[in-house]
Order: sequence, then structure tokens, then C-alpha cells
Amino acid sequence: RNTRRRRRRATRRSQKQQIRINKQTMNTFALAGLVTFCFQFIGFVAAAILKTETFYDVFGGLNFLLLAFLGFDYTEATFDRLTVLSLLYFISRSWLLLFLAWRAHKRGGDSRFDAVIDKPPLFFVYWMIQGLWVYLISMALLVVQTVPSDVINDLGTTGWILVGGFAFGIFLEVSSDIQKAVWVEAGRQGAFCRSGWWNYSRHPNYAGEVIQYWCAAGIAFGSGSDVWWLGALSPLFTMHILLNVNGTGIWNAEGKNLKRYYDSEYRQEYKTYRQQTSPLFPLIGYGSIPLPIKRVLLFEWERYEYRPSDKESTATSETPLST
Repeated sequence: RNTRRRRRRATRRSQKQQIRINKQTMNTFALAGLVTFCFQFIGFVAAAILKTETFYDVFGGLNFLLLAFLGFDYTEATFDRLTVLSLLYFISRSWLLLFLAWRAHKRGGDSRFDAVIDKPPLFFVYWMIQGLWVYLISMALLVVQTVPSDVINDLGTTGWILVGGFAFGIFLEVSSDIQKAVWVEAGRQGAFCRSGWWNYSRHPNYAGEVIQYWCAAGIAFGSGSDVWWLGALSPLFTMHILLNVNGTGIWNAEGKNLKRYYDSEYRQEYKTYRQQTSPLFPLIGYGSIPLPIKRVLLFEWERYEYRPSDKESTATSETPLST
């Protein structure tokens, strides 16, 4: 009889603990969603009134920082899982904020908004899409924030290895952005950038982001959260945006937009560079890898190839790029 009572009490305690965890989980995601919506809505209202898109990207960067601060415990100075991951997100997204602010200033505008800036309903959709982007990219961090503060959540050996991977991803992204910016400021010598990481990857900055969020997902996986699997949304959504969306990432940078290289004196030089350089992760000896392996494992997809129009093909007698 005493054993049954102890079991019932243990079951009730377990149920109360589960309810508390579920409530904290829901509160974490709800608060992050509300903050993101309100922040992007404020940005939309200001941009619609001023009829400018200049600070669109800046609001995206600031939104990331807000979500990183939401679950940060300022009363504890320990290097637990949440503290370290929050700091990594803060460093990574601070760079993004600075870089996007600098780029917006240099460009003086963004052609993506030319057709929508005078159409408030459509302009509003653009801002909400940015909010969704911020929310999903931050999912791994939000997962770790759902773990109750009284639960010991040290990183352990595997966790620190993933922290090192995240830090490397930040370094790869930041150094690639700087190398490209220096090349642009120097007058774009050689038509396309081959400085530093760009000699081994056509988009090393994107590779840095992908590495960061897979490591963040791994850190979330080890957190013990009851929704640990949601952490995978961060890298999966990042890869979807960078690889599959026609208008962003690699697809936007390549494909038909490679015309600027194939219509220049650097046509053959770029073709050689492309054949020998990985589209995403920096690799040595990429040119010797068989094309089927590139297609399946290394994201060398046909959609990224330059295919001139029928008129251009007739005039130049060239076939689409074979990688």
C-alpha cells in the first residue's frame, strides 16, 4: 500500500513537472513570436510612412538580437548551454547587423522593393516574411530557452565541440564577407572574387551560415528539451533559403545572373573557376570530383548553371555550362 502511494505521488510530481515544462515551452515560443511580429510591424509602419526600405535588413539583424536576449539569464555567470549559445547568436547576428547596415548605406537602396514600396499591403508581406525568417533561424536558440532555469544544462565534451564548430562558422562568414568587401572596394579586379576563401568556394559566406545553424541544432539536441527536434528548423530553413529560393542565395547569384561573366572577356576564366570551385563548402581538389558526386552531395545543381536564350545560343554557338 505504501509503495502504491509513493508511486502515485511520484506520478503526480512528474505530471506537474511536465505541465510546467510544456507551459514554459509554449510561453517561450509565443513570446518570441509576439516580439518578432511587433518589432517587424513597427519597422513596416515607419518604412511605409517614410517610403523607404533602407533599414529593412537592419530591423532583421536587430530582431535576432532581441530574441537572443529574451532567454538570457543575467543573474547567472556560468557557461551553461543557454548562455554560450546566446553569446554565439549575439556575435553572429551582430556581425550580420553591422554588415547589412554597411551594405544598405553603400547601395543607397534595394531593387527588391521597387515594385512594392508604394503598395502597403504587399510591402507589409515582405516585412512579415522577414519576421518568419528571423523566427525560424532562431529556433535552435528558442529550443534551449524552453529548458527550465533550475535544470543543470552543461555542454559536455560534444557540446563544446559543437560550440567550436559554430565559432568556426562565424569566422568563415565574417572573413568571407570582409574579403569580398575589400575586393569590391579595390575595384573588382578580375571581374569575380577569388580572394581567400573565395578561391575554394563560390559562396563561402553562405557555407559559414549553414555550419553555424547545424551546430546550433546539435546544441539544442543535447539540451534535454521536450521539443529538441524543432532545433533542426534553423539549418533546414537556412539551407532552403540559400539553395532553393529563386531570388536569394546561390540561385539568385548564379543561373541567369551569370550572364555578366559569360558576356565579358573573363568568360573562359570564369568557366574554369566554376568547374574547379565548390558552390558552397570550401574544398581543395573540387575539379577532380566526378560530376554525379557533385550533383548528389555537393549542391552542384543544374539550376545554378547559366543557360543563354535561344537567340544568344545561336549567336555564340555555346552550350550551357557543363560543370
